[in-house]
Amino acid sequence: MNAFSWLSRRSRPQPGSALAERRAQLATPTALNDRPLREQRFVVLDLETSGLNMSRDQVLSIGAVVIEDGAIDLGQQFECTLQRAAQKPSASVLIHGIAPSALAAGVEPADALLDFMEFVGDSPLLAFHAPFDQHMLARALKQDLGYRLRHAFFDVAALAPLLCPHAAIRHAGLDDWTQHFGLQVQQRHHASADALVTAELAMILFSRARQQGLDSPAKLADATARWRRRQQAPAI
Repeated sequence: MNAFSWLSRRSRPQPGSALAERRAQLATPTALNDRPLREQRFVVLDLETSGLNMSRDQVLSIGAVVIEDGAIDLGQQFECTLQRAAQKPSASVLIHGIAPSALAAGVEPADALLDFMEFVGDSPLLAFHAPFDQHMLARALKQDLGYRLRHAFFDVAALAPLLCPHAAIRHAGLDDWTQHFGLQVQQRHHASADALVTAELAMILFSRARQQGLDSPAKLADATARWRRRQQAPAI
């Protein structure tokens, strides 16, 4: 073994035997299929992070709720604050409101991330501005657990303008869409509350998708990819 390969092995997370066994037993993600949306299980995710720098900032808390059998299942919810070392106060604290004491008392990151991935199982995930959550979650899983995230993600921020083209709020945030549909938001910038309102928005969008003949994860993913390409195409 050369020095480089030894350093590479040493740099990877080395979970204890119990964590490694749990990691090995995590479900393989289900491929997107043509079964109706009502017959699917989706996990709606929201993360609170120490900031918006995807290379430097950390996941602080995870909130999630499940959509299954065409309804939000309030019996399947996930909420966890990760244990993080004391950080310098930043503007993000004013947004997410997670105190240093809560972070100090949080769950050890590897355990928290394993708990969450066991909750996810083989289901696809939904999030508002999903590329950010997907990147932050994938990075945390790799750094703290040595696990590669392979689950499919749906971006509710893309589904909304795709399925509601006449709303004329294409680059809107979560607050704009919840206001557009008259949804009640109990608390913003709290992972569990944001996950729940995102799930409520997703239920409306799934109904629109069925009306437009996009009644499966595979069809919805294909339509979203085509919509993104149109948005990125240069104006003629």
